[in-house]
Amino acid sequence: MNIFVSNLSYAISDGDLRQAFEEYGEVSSAKVIMDKFSGRSRGFGFVEMSDDEGQKAIDELNGATFDNKVINVAVARPREERSDNNRPRGGFDRNQRGRNNYNNNRY
Repeated sequence: MNIFVSNLSYAISDGDLRQAFEEYGEVSSAKVIMDKFSGRSRGFGFVEMSDDEGQKAIDELNGATFDNKVINVAVARPREERSDNNRPRGGFDRNQRGRNNYNNNRY
């Protein structure tokens, strides 16, 4: 079972996450997801355990306090594929000038 853990303290390491879940059974892997640019934790991670042990860990740890933060623990869902149409757009669009009260005071 793949378990999603969110609202983790930025100080939590893979080893800390593994140790917290080992109380409920054998942990195949524990990984805190890191930002690829800053190298800092993104505040969530994944733990792999057997189904029975994993469900027990979810039931016990969801809403628990871990390193002074209340964590959310649930069964991980597969990532949804995003089409290019649903991808957020960034940058400046000349046709959208004034939309965010920018240039609204021009005469």
